[in-house]
Amino acid sequence: MTNARIAAVDVGNDSLKAIFGKVENELNLPNVVARDIEDRPVIGIEELNSKDPLDGIHIRVHSPALKENNAIYRVGHLATKSDNASELDPGSSKSEEDQTLVMLFTALALDAVNEEKGATFKRSGNVVDANYLLGTGLPLREAKEGKDSGYRSKLMGSVHQVEFLITPKYQGIKVNIKFDDVKVYPEGFAAFINLVMDNQLNIINKDLIDKRILIQDIGGLSTDIAVIKDRNVDDDKAQGFNLGVSESLEAIREEIRSKHGIELDSRRDVVEIITRKNNRNHIMVKGSRTSVHDITDRILLDLAKKQYRLLRNVWQKNSQTEICYFVGGGSIVLKDYLKTLNNNLDGFNIDFFEDEKESIWMMANAYYKLVADYARRTNKDKQDKKPVKSN
Repeated sequence: MTNARIAAVDVGNDSLKAIFGKVENELNLPNVVARDIEDRPVIGIEELNSKDPLDGIHIRVHSPALKENNAIYRVGHLATKSDNASELDPGSSKSEEDQTLVMLFTALALDAVNEEKGATFKRSGNVVDANYLLGTGLPLREAKEGKDSGYRSKLMGSVHQVEFLITPKYQGIKVNIKFDDVKVYPEGFAAFINLVMDNQLNIINKDLIDKRILIQDIGGLSTDIAVIKDRNVDDDKAQGFNLGVSESLEAIREEIRSKHGIELDSRRDVVEIITRKNNRNHIMVKGSRTSVHDITDRILLDLAKKQYRLLRNVWQKNSQTEICYFVGGGSIVLKDYLKTLNNNLDGFNIDFFEDEKESIWMMANAYYKLVADYARRTNKDKQDKKPVKSN
């Protein structure tokens, strides 16, 4: 345990967020992969190492956990530019998709080779042997179905290898990944931990600790509503729904293409258009700034109504709820619509995180707090069990 590096990884439907070590390294990558060939064409190959590795992730992944072993991928930003880019589909289970594992292994490998950001693993030639203590999570729906144990067993006890192919700075390096332990947390519980506790799990929000709370986490493919009572998630009442923002983002993307002839690379481009501070809901068409407000408003308002209906139904079944927090990337996209609906309809006590980064990184931060605390307790137990030397 003492040699393992802490990794907290949230493989979100829109993007992966990860925190490593003693918070020396953070990663944020679009959750997009594309199958590729080994010798991908590169213009200016001699300048490859002057570029950012995160913009050119090109890898081969070997793992017994994968359905398609030894496949070659473009990952993240590079994948968004591919015609065959793959994003997770609505209705899919995060715990059962190769894409989830490919993203996870990629993030760990990127950290393992980055000695500037604190990684100090054994290295023999071009091979890095990396050991991690992983904290990650699954949607409430999958956790309630018991898929967390199967997901953990895929990762434990095996060596997972990421080979960097034509990737800036890391070309030719292989990373062997092992896990000393894997902790898989339900996302609703993790969100609650992040709301009320600091990195040492000290209570920082006493006003919330004993309240009855709903946490509505709106993701790309799903929505989890955690019911918090007596400082715990009520497993029986917590619910997961196959309703996220991805389908709506795809609908916006398709309508922009159909109406304006503009191809957007990925859903992330749509998110950027509808959330940026300046020229929100505008695109460039033949050099002219053009509003797409009519498209985004209609589609997102319809989704907000569906999300509000979920809130209303769960609140009715938990009538003594005091407040609902909206978290996750989807809540940022829908915040204005949900606030307007709530003001015009039920007037529930709801709140959002004004700090967008805090909302987006909530799960990764929570996993970090939980797995770091687990590491401290485990190491303390080991120290306590050491035999005392007699004189």
